Amino acid sequence: MAGCSSARLSDLAFTHQTPDKTAATTIESSRVSTDIEGRGASINAKISTMALSDTLEHLKALGDDKVRTRNSRNGAGDNQYGVKLSDIRKVAKTLKSNHQLAIELWKTGNIDARFLATLVIEPEALSAAEMDQMVRSVVFVRVADWLNSYVVRNHPAKETLRQAWMISDHPMAARAGWDLTMERIVRSPQGLNIPALLDRVETEMGGVAPEIQWTMNGALAEIGIHFPEHRKRALAIGEKLGVFRDYPTSKGCTSPFAPIWINEMVRRQ
Repeated sequence: MAGCSSARLSDLAFTHQTPDKTAATTIESSRVSTDIEGRGASINAKISTMALSDTLEHLKALGDDKVRTRNSRNGAGDNQYGVKLSDIRKVAKTLKSNHQLAIELWKTGNIDARFLATLVIEPEALSAAEMDQMVRSVVFVRVADWLNSYVVRNHPAKETLRQAWMISDHPMAARAGWDLTMERIVRSPQGLNIPALLDRVETEMGGVAPEIQWTMNGALAEIGIHFPEHRKRALAIGEKLGVFRDYPTSKGCTSPFAPIWINEMVRRQ
């Protein structure tokens, strides 16, 4: 984008067929095994809870009032500590990959916990349905962007999900769909109908939710940058719609307004 450079145990069913000692021993052994497995699951749950509690306390201690205020202004809500993203990356580096903890962090709904979860989760361990649910549960766009970048883009079913999300009315699902489409435009455009994508952008981008508009605009810009034969039309669509024309841009950064973005990236090629 534009910007600056459980465990789940199967149910066990026992059928008592004969009253002999061997059968009784087998049943008793199974019961002992089940008891051990049950205690093991309980211990794992306690360890997970302890790890979650400790991690949340650590994040809370890293909270910053200025970050919290800025996040709130941008739609993060009250369930946050206001941790600097650089500090979240440091915590993730310490934790390394920890899928179960990531799931527990995500379930809290806390913004900072969710940022951290995207860095320590194992994307391949998520089912497509779980991935879809996570995407749709996001309420803060910056978390959505971390989730899309670090988890969705590395999920084995991302193309199937992309196709479903591209026709979804859910703003975060559609945002993820256009983000994956943007990735394909850049890395693997074979099979994409570029003129049809431009048709959709021209028809829809001016009126869609802001969450969708951002990644849809990104797709428009990437088409203009990477497809010279479609550049003139991409520039014309950007000018016609004017999306992000007046977006505040810091010195040294590139405007997300598609015509500026396209021309600047082409100039650098």
